[in-house]
Amino acid sequence: MSPIPPPLSSPDDCARELLEVVPPVMRVIRAEMRSHTAPELSVPQFRVLSYLNRNAGGSLSEVADHIGLTRPAMSVLIDGLVNRKLVTRETDPGDRRRLTLTLTRAGQSLYAAARQHTQARLAARLQTLSPAERAALVASLEQLRGLFLPEEAAMAAAKE
Repeated sequence: MSPIPPPLSSPDDCARELLEVVPPVMRVIRAEMRSHTAPELSVPQFRVLSYLNRNAGGSLSEVADHIGLTRPAMSVLIDGLVNRKLVTRETDPGDRRRLTLTLTRAGQSLYAAARQHTQARLAARLQTLSPAERAALVASLEQLRGLFLPEEAAMAAAKE
């Protein structure tokens, strides 16, 4: 019989587990979300919709930084989304040099449908866990939210 490994408790153990578990979880989430969007919607376009769903009125620069594209490449990508009537691009009344980007109703609808589909698919996978295991997972995710979302908010505020 093999010995039971000790529970992971050090910050390094936790970080190692996050680095092992989060990327495959994100791959599944992205694959599920893409499987429910229009086939002509590229992964970067879908990521823009996702970002703008959380950050309405974001600038071209903010979206480009988040997605990892140059501003000229992002401008071309946004042109395509504007032409498809998924995103609006308007001049910021407070700063005429800044363009704000917002999802249209069609963009919101496309994103919401993909998210709802993905949530249902994830729920089906999580059904195999016991109620106690799901409660423990939710508690852990809430702890992660407290650790990482304030940092994301602070990074966004620093860019303004």
